[in-house]
Amino acid sequence: MKKKSNLPRLMGYAGKYKILTYLSWVLSAASALLGLVPFWYIWRIIHDVLEVSPEFSKAVNITRYGWCAVLFAVLSVIVYIGALMCSHISAFRVAANIRKELMRHIVSLPLGVTERYGSGKLRRVVNTSSSATENYLAHRLPDKAGAIATPIGLLFMLLIFDWRLGLLSLVPVVLGFLIMMKMTGKNMEEKMEEYQNALSDMSNEAVEYVRGVPVVKTFGQTIFSFKRFKASIDNYEKWVIAYTKALRLPMMFYTTAINGVFAFLIAGGILLTRGGVTNGLLLNLIFYIIITPVIGTTLTKIMFMSEDAMIVSDAISRIDEVLGEQPLPEGKNVGEPAEHSITLEHVSYSYGDSNKTGSRKNALDDISMHIEDGQTVALVGASGGGKTTLASLVARFFDPRHGRVMIGNTDIRDIPKEVLMDHVSFVFQNNRLMKASVLDNVRMAKPEASREEVLQALKTAQCMDIIDKLPDGIDTVVGTNGVYLSGGEQQRIGIARAVLKDAPILILDEASAFADPDNEVMIQKALSALAKGETSSGKRAKKTVLMIAHRLSSITDADCIYVLQDGKIAESGTYSGLMAQNGIFTHMWNEYSKAAAWKIAKEANL
Repeated sequence: MKKKSNLPRLMGYAGKYKILTYLSWVLSAASALLGLVPFWYIWRIIHDVLEVSPEFSKAVNITRYGWCAVLFAVLSVIVYIGALMCSHISAFRVAANIRKELMRHIVSLPLGVTERYGSGKLRRVVNTSSSATENYLAHRLPDKAGAIATPIGLLFMLLIFDWRLGLLSLVPVVLGFLIMMKMTGKNMEEKMEEYQNALSDMSNEAVEYVRGVPVVKTFGQTIFSFKRFKASIDNYEKWVIAYTKALRLPMMFYTTAINGVFAFLIAGGILLTRGGVTNGLLLNLIFYIIITPVIGTTLTKIMFMSEDAMIVSDAISRIDEVLGEQPLPEGKNVGEPAEHSITLEHVSYSYGDSNKTGSRKNALDDISMHIEDGQTVALVGASGGGKTTLASLVARFFDPRHGRVMIGNTDIRDIPKEVLMDHVSFVFQNNRLMKASVLDNVRMAKPEASREEVLQALKTAQCMDIIDKLPDGIDTVVGTNGVYLSGGEQQRIGIARAVLKDAPILILDEASAFADPDNEVMIQKALSALAKGETSSGKRAKKTVLMIAHRLSSITDADCIYVLQDGKIAESGTYSGLMAQNGIFTHMWNEYSKAAAWKIAKEANL
């Protein structure tokens, strides 16, 4: 199937407003032609002056010609403003519709896909790529219509007064156009894609670096501790410098060519006046010297339009890349699970990266486990062992490559997405709040919840000390133009969401990992109440809890502990059973105890 060109694709987002885009082209072309009329009146003024010289008082039409030139210049500006108004209305609608479609699609994608892209890259596609289409439709296409009309009008004017000087004026135009084609050809398209890739990578890594600033400050590290961010900056710098050097000579020749029209005209004037200077030749030479700068301006517009066309082409390809990602397939749609046990049967999963042999390395490899309804199970192990991947599969952030995950006796692929989300709560390491009131942030979990239910959820999540110090209580806006909360405080507000949602399955992904000691105590109390089933309505129904833990002291009461190593279950059992095995868990516990004892001793010395 033949792929649509850029313009029909964009017009598909314009709806009924696309007529304004076409109207803007007509108005822009009309504005360009009207803008040439004042030059004709200037020619008339020069003609009259030379005709009556030196008795300039006889040039009685100069004032009238002058006002006519002003009138057409003003009319040209007014028509151009009308063109921009039409193009902007249509362009804003296109950009808005692209963003809406992107966001609707991104929301439908599994979290595994959004994590693979990274929030910085996705945000750049949604904001920057759509903005590129807006600039292209609002400015470049109307300017293109004007840039096409201007040479047509200029060609007529250049040849009608003196075809010899007109042809001389066109020589630098041809040279400039040939150089411009060299700069904006296929090679330029490839370079533009490389530029956007480098910019996108740097933007994505910048977001991740900023998120890691607390860790940098805590451990006194520098930017070099974030090698990927530094590498993305170095890559961008290397590309920009090389690209600038490559275009240095062509750009120099192009600038010389389009500004060298005066040299051709002067040389032509000298040749044409060997038999004597006539008023007609002098008039035309002066007129051509005045009008030819328009040629350079027009060519420069065309060059930038070619560049913007490549930018928008690259933007559309990036938009298509995101829109091409497919949501997880829906299965039999069996409805709600009968109970809330969790079963993994021979589950394997691999990400997109490959090992040195060229085959994908499994993040999880043939995992089987069963969690009874109401049990609390902990996942421990070294970083990269597969803990978060396993928990993400239970929440169906992505599907396993092999095997199946079940809630009750139902494959989660057969449970409707909305139903599954009603039954599973996921508390991340770092919950993020929206720019809204605390009330609205918590209500995201249950939009129909009453104010009293939200307050009870905040109380259960140990948030009342936060609410008491806020100027407007739960109506206080968080973020820009509001108040800022610490990471631990935001985490507790996030837990209040989970309390209000009251889902029977709870997944905790190192929820207190980055909290300060005071907030950690409060978070642990909130998580304990949440796991026991203390809800905003006061009901108590024990939840099925899957907990990823790095603080081993928090999981000693778990019904079962699974130790994951290299994507496999290395050990499993209760705390006492694992300690009796004297294996991996015992080693982890001893190391954890040493670290805790060192921390206590250090604090005591302080």
